[in-house]
Amino acid sequence: MTVDSDSGMDDFGYKESLDRSLGKFASFAAGVSYISILTGTFQLFYFGFGTAGPAYLWSWPAVFVGQLCVALCFMELAAKYPVAGSVYNWAKLLGRRVVGWSAGWLMLTASIVTLSAVVLALQLNLPRIWSGFQIIGDGSGDNDFATNAVLLGAIMIAITTTINALGVKLMAMINSAGVFIELIAAVLIAVILAANITRGPEVFFSTNGYGAGESGGFLAAFLVASLASGYVMYGFDTASSLGEETVEPRRTAPKAILRAILASFVIGGAILVFAVMAAPDLDDPSLGSPDGSLQSIVESVMWGPLGTVFLICIVIAVIVCSLAVHTAAIRLTFAMARDNALPFGESLAKVNPKTQTPVVPAVTIGVLAIAILVVNVGQPQIFTVLTSIAIIMIYLAYLMVTGPLLVKRFKGEWPPKDLKPGGYFTMGRAGLIVNLVAVVWGAGMALNLAWPRVAVYGSPWYNTWGAFVYIGVILVLGLAWYGTTGRRHIGTLKSHASTGEERSPS
Repeated sequence: MTVDSDSGMDDFGYKESLDRSLGKFASFAAGVSYISILTGTFQLFYFGFGTAGPAYLWSWPAVFVGQLCVALCFMELAAKYPVAGSVYNWAKLLGRRVVGWSAGWLMLTASIVTLSAVVLALQLNLPRIWSGFQIIGDGSGDNDFATNAVLLGAIMIAITTTINALGVKLMAMINSAGVFIELIAAVLIAVILAANITRGPEVFFSTNGYGAGESGGFLAAFLVASLASGYVMYGFDTASSLGEETVEPRRTAPKAILRAILASFVIGGAILVFAVMAAPDLDDPSLGSPDGSLQSIVESVMWGPLGTVFLICIVIAVIVCSLAVHTAAIRLTFAMARDNALPFGESLAKVNPKTQTPVVPAVTIGVLAIAILVVNVGQPQIFTVLTSIAIIMIYLAYLMVTGPLLVKRFKGEWPPKDLKPGGYFTMGRAGLIVNLVAVVWGAGMALNLAWPRVAVYGSPWYNTWGAFVYIGVILVLGLAWYGTTGRRHIGTLKSHASTGEERSPS
């Protein structure tokens, strides 16, 4: 198989082994489904609103600007290196090998936990559509909700494992259809909310009493509430991580990244803004509770069967989000394994000759994600802590890319000389400022996310300081393997190394 001259794989010495069949919409859909407008906004509105009221929505454009700077850096990298496990490979190429490995390790562990967290959202919606989805108990028992959530989640992970194992074409077809439905539903929800507004935009220009009497005032409350927005706008790099399966990836992936984050910001922001303006009663305590949240506002303005249709669309969003998270984790595992940068690298990097898909990573990640669900079935607070920490690890992994990239810019070693003449995306002179903002933003947001707060992480102390404790443990365990075993064996496996005959002439 000849390496696509537009693939960027020559720079890594990899040969093509995956099915290059994804088009522009499939690439865009991968990034949108990971961000998942409906999943993120509907799951986390209660947290932001309950902490800082309507004005918390100013965190939405703030997070967008910061993440857009990160996305623009990723777009340049994707224009040069659209390869599987993008964050890992970019960090490896830009920084020292240990930086790349650490970025990949953090991203991988975070992705597995994120998959476990996303599928739990099925319990919030499926039993409301049909009581038969409450398989365990009737929902009134102490453990009915949590145990049934784990069961539904495990079934969903088994389904995403099967789809991913059967090939990228099937995954892309399901994901693209789901994203198409999600986008239409999200736009319709925004329109229905806009048609039912009862107040003007002045509600966003007042603290409404939130933060009063607290240390730090409204700013402290706002920083906590901003976590709700920070938890949504990430995962756009998935479009690049599927670069080895995308047609003309150096042109397609950067555009897909930009379109994914722009669509999520505009449509998600419209839903949030119009929901606050259409809420029957902003003093309703249920708005700050997961039992009410954004769902209660939307349901209050729905009529007839639209409420059920809305819930079905949410379920579809959760399904495609789960599928995208699983897919991205598989590509990252495959990318690290073919460098022999994970235990059992040869097995994890094996591609099924019939489906051209890495099946072993799909199954391994599925089993680990289900195991996390089962272990935490009776410990919801621990699970919440681990879920929050997974997001922090992703922000840190992003920082391990934007940081070394900024150093390259200061040295005059970036952007590559072939981007502008070749018509590929590049920020040009603006790149230095954008990259600097991306680094400052990434460091600041990671610190804000990790800051020990009982209101977020609960107690005892090891939960309150969970971001430092658990991420520290994960890094120590990973680096222990890297330092004692991994670093001596890391290198492209012969089964995936490109030969002189396989490389296209430059």
